[in-house]
Amino acid sequence: MSASWLVLGAALFGGAALHQMLPSRPLLSSTSVGSADRIVRLLSGAGRRLRPGAAGATGLDGRIAAAGLVGHMARVGPREVMAAKLGAAGIAAALALPVGALLPGRLGIAAALAGPVAGFLAPDAWLRRRGGERARVVRRELPAMLDLLRVSVEAGQPLPDALLAVGERSGGALGAEWRSVGREAGLGVPLDQSLAQLERRLPLPEISSLIAALERSARHGSPLAETLAAQARDARLARRRRIQEEAARAGPKIQLVVALLLVPSVLLLVGAALAAALIDSGGGLGVV
Repeated sequence: MSASWLVLGAALFGGAALHQMLPSRPLLSSTSVGSADRIVRLLSGAGRRLRPGAAGATGLDGRIAAAGLVGHMARVGPREVMAAKLGAAGIAAALALPVGALLPGRLGIAAALAGPVAGFLAPDAWLRRRGGERARVVRRELPAMLDLLRVSVEAGQPLPDALLAVGERSGGALGAEWRSVGREAGLGVPLDQSLAQLERRLPLPEISSLIAALERSARHGSPLAETLAAQARDARLARRRRIQEEAARAGPKIQLVVALLLVPSVLLLVGAALAAALIDSGGGLGVV
């Protein structure tokens, strides 16, 4: 029973994913499509309604770019990610089959169905985690690199050359992105187009604010060094505020750990000491 449910669940998820990957033109005749095509379309539409930002190619492209898997450093597309999702779903289904057979009743069916679902969603979770770690690294590097960029601009370098020079002196994710922008500008790509791609690969409020400030400076002719100094100051303030917020959120978690672990252990020690004292005193009274 659980094996049949497992095969059905894996087939449905695989069919929905393949429907997104295949072209829109029909591959079979109208007489052979029938109810199977309607089921696949219904499942795909349900997936888009449940997760509107992640179902389409645009959302998947955005997560891949935010994870740093596009551009000069790596080239991973939606097809590769969908292949990984299907492969993970198949591996998880194979692993969930014996587990579901061992569990009793509906619990086995639930475990057999949860296996391919978890495997199918695992690459998305990995992309989000990688994007979050990359965002933290970029936020930590941004203020100091903005100061270096300001010094380079004040020394007379054009903005693309300054981005390339600062990026070559830095080894982090932000330095690699700035090197990419500088090299593209050197090859003749318009700077605004390169900055737009940078914002796509780094979808952070700080990066969006920086690019908007650079565009305003170029449009109105304001001093670029002052703009960069203001952006560095704002980036430091934003990072300080974020650290304070994380520290404030960590307080209740620490209190929860203390309440659930330390306090019961201390109470057990006190209770054991009291019990030993009572047993000793009771034993003494019994002897008397």
